[in-house]
Amino acid sequence: MALPPLSPEQRRAALDKAAAARKQRAEVKEALKHGKLSLREVLASDSEAIRKMTVHALLASLPDIGKVRAQKIITELGISDSRRIQGLGFRQRERLLARFSSQG
Repeated sequence: MALPPLSPEQRRAALDKAAAARKQRAEVKEALKHGKLSLREVLASDSEAIRKMTVHALLASLPDIGKVRAQKIITELGISDSRRIQGLGFRQRERLLARFSSQG
C-alpha cells in the first residue's frame, strides 16, 4: 500500500514529530540508566512516544541489563521480541515489575 504524497510542510511536520519522539525516548532511556526514573513510572506513562518504545529497548536501558540480558528476560517472561510498551497485557506488566521489584 503506497503512502499518499505529502506536501513539503506535511513532510517537515512529520519529520519534526519523529525527531521529538526519538529525543523523548532517548531521554527516558538515559533517566532509567541513571536511576532517575523507575520501570513502574515508565510503564505507567501516557506519553505516545514512550508507549511506542519496544520492551526490549526499555529493558536494555536498565542499569546492568544489556541487549543480550534484555532478550533473555523477554524470552523468560514470554513477551514477543517486537512488543511495544503499549501492547503489554496486565499480566506481562506485572511479571516485568515483579522481575525488577527493586526498580519500581
